[in-house]
Amino acid sequence: MVLNSGYCDLGFAKLDIDRPRRRGHAEVVYCPGKTRLQLKNIARELIRNKQDLLLTRLDKKTYAYLLRLFPRLKYNSIARLGFLKLGSKAPKKGLAVVISAGTSDIPVAEEAVVTLGLMHNRVAKLYDVGVAGVHRIMASIDIIRKAKVIIVVAGMEGALASLVSGLVASPVIAVPTSCGYGASFGGLSALLTMLNSCSPGVVVVNIDNGFGAGYFASLINR
Repeated sequence: MVLNSGYCDLGFAKLDIDRPRRRGHAEVVYCPGKTRLQLKNIARELIRNKQDLLLTRLDKKTYAYLLRLFPRLKYNSIARLGFLKLGSKAPKKGLAVVISAGTSDIPVAEEAVVTLGLMHNRVAKLYDVGVAGVHRIMASIDIIRKAKVIIVVAGMEGALASLVSGLVASPVIAVPTSCGYGASFGGLSALLTMLNSCSPGVVVVNIDNGFGAGYFASLINR
């Protein structure tokens, strides 16, 4: 380990330990492609620096391995996220509402929910309220309109983000998912629908990127 100005050089990785000061949250670790030993050393260094730990796309077996080393590490099996809160406690930010169109979109929505929670946001979840039964979203319109920022997670044709945006004054972050039949092209159809939203105030993150939506929503909510 070599300490430099603002980062820690582990040889295979340079951890940006100055990121909480610059961005307000610690560096987040994307797990696929990293060995268990690498993840162990990365986690250990972040913990040593008293920084929040967020491990995205973490499989269950690797989590079990890390849990033996870091007993306080928590896991959301739906979102495939490992997380450990170590940073300074801060007052809760305004309300962020996370909406999923269908049950199949929940894993991506949960990724956003965990990210928001770790970054001190108040979070409300509304799941399986897609446009095929629009009365379901209307039944919760009061809580949606109280949100400072809204995340809409949808596969298939991805129309829910435009619908929600047309009903609220808050910014909407749209997350296309890879759920859907053949013509959805692994989320591309939803992505294009969201990018072409006729309702202003919608921004779009990458396919299945619940983490990115949660992070961006927290910046808006800051």
